[in-house]
Amino acid sequence: MSEYFLRADLQGGALSAEGDAETLLQWALRAAGQAPPEAVYRDREGRKTLRLELDGRGFFLKLHRGVGWAEIFKNLLQGRLPIVGAGSEFRALCALEAIGVESLAPAAFASFGLNPARLQSMILTDELTGTVSLEDYCADWSLHPPPSALRLQLVVLLADIARRMHGAGINHRDFYLCHFHLVRDSLAGGPLRCHLIDLHRAQLRRQIPRRWRVKDLAGLYFSAMDCGLSQRDLQRFARHYCPGGLRQAMTEQAGLWRSVSSAAERLYLKAHGTPPPPLTPAGARHRGR
Repeated sequence: MSEYFLRADLQGGALSAEGDAETLLQWALRAAGQAPPEAVYRDREGRKTLRLELDGRGFFLKLHRGVGWAEIFKNLLQGRLPIVGAGSEFRALCALEAIGVESLAPAAFASFGLNPARLQSMILTDELTGTVSLEDYCADWSLHPPPSALRLQLVVLLADIARRMHGAGINHRDFYLCHFHLVRDSLAGGPLRCHLIDLHRAQLRRQIPRRWRVKDLAGLYFSAMDCGLSQRDLQRFARHYCPGGLRQAMTEQAGLWRSVSSAAERLYLKAHGTPPPPLTPAGARHRGR
């Protein structure tokens, strides 16, 4: 079984001769083998991620070379779904584009084989430029809070992305601040823009089970706990995430948010060995920079 995609703007360029899944995979193998060490960002568990240039433009290539049955069984025994190829990420990126959530733009994709342990696949995406991860951007917010208007815009933007994503049946499975990349130019005026990245573990369903919704939301909350969050921030997020607004969040969805809070607190305790910092009271005012 094979799958193949090559974006129109690359069909007449450096990849014009790669006309099917097998030849595109062979190109990816050559590119990965020739990459200098400084261009390689990851090379383990059957997956290699690297930066390269084509026709003067930057791209990121993820090459999946088959994880083997041992890795598949290890993940299953640990209660985790194994990542056997680039197909999930490619389909998740296409689904996010369809619902208006900015992410990585897929430029090429190929998958070949039936055996999940030996499946060969690749995905090529445009390089993001002019962005900063929210983990880095918000790192000092507990000591130097941003202007209230900026904080509000970011909370609403993240809630909107989560709502759209989950509403479309996509759960990320690595839904942390570090995987949101803020477009720096959008800080100068106009609506804020964020790209959601790293979707290689994403799952697509008609409807997301509650446990996976909790996992995503708890991961995001956990990763933001050191940013000086207030009770008002959490209420605003819930208000914009739930279709019925804050009333629905505080009544029929109250159990969901209790589960999210408990899961996030457990993640924080496991990661840091201490309970998370207390929330700023809802009535407290944030200082501007």
